[in-house]
Amino acid sequence: MNIGIVGLGLIGGSIGLDLRSRGFDVFGVSSREQTCQRAVALGVVDAASVNLSDMAVADVVFICTPLGSIESIAQKLVPHLSPDTILTDVGSVKTPIVQPVSSLWPNFVGGHPMAGTAESGIEAAVRDLFVGRPYVVTPTAETPMAAVERVEEIARSLGAKVYRCGPEEHDRAVAGISHLPIMASATLVAACAQEGDRDIVKLAQHLASSGFRDTSRVGGGNPELGVMVARYNRVELLRSLSIYRDCLDEFISDIEAEDWQALEQKLKLTQEARRSYDLSN
Repeated sequence: MNIGIVGLGLIGGSIGLDLRSRGFDVFGVSSREQTCQRAVALGVVDAASVNLSDMAVADVVFICTPLGSIESIAQKLVPHLSPDTILTDVGSVKTPIVQPVSSLWPNFVGGHPMAGTAESGIEAAVRDLFVGRPYVVTPTAETPMAAVERVEEIARSLGAKVYRCGPEEHDRAVAGISHLPIMASATLVAACAQEGDRDIVKLAQHLASSGFRDTSRVGGGNPELGVMVARYNRVELLRSLSIYRDCLDEFISDIEAEDWQALEQKLKLTQEARRSYDLSN
């Protein structure tokens, strides 16, 4: 099977590495010739170029570009595809992508491999990035089932745990467990930076340990990603942020009232609720 990858960064590069090792023929497209050359040298792809027309040989094409360019890439890509080619993406928001791209190409299957690192670019590509991680596929009622099953088959070959849901359900779920944490983490860092005494700020910077490291990690990540998820999943993110704000207000009220029993009860409930999440991903 011929696999096409448009966008040779961390995700696209890692997909290429793993699929080549599993016997697929992988062809890449990047906007930069230097990236194409590097991708071949690293063994990410069999061949790469800056021309979308090279995707004509692909049976399945992954669009691995930033969220904001997926639709425009699809528009430029579809004239070059064989009628039976399956098109999929790796965007972290689905609703604003699935409908317009499906109207361009009926064989489009929305996808979201929930894996990554703090690094970016072709040099960040690693093997086995998706092993044991969720890979969400978001078909609609009109999506051809054969296309859905083929994308799921490839995702399983990457070692991922495949989940299937609608685009709207995906976006509502990830707003709480992925997009809200980016904003909550970023505001944590911002709040610490707003301490008025600069000596205290410097002391805190020296004392920061695992607790601050873990809770600030996603807020200190790629700013472009944070803006993109806020822009494209705005309604669901605002909904999650509103719920988060209400919960935070309740904690503030308990502390202001010195109601330690109520605070302890809330912390017991969050301790128990956290166990319900599969944090092995």
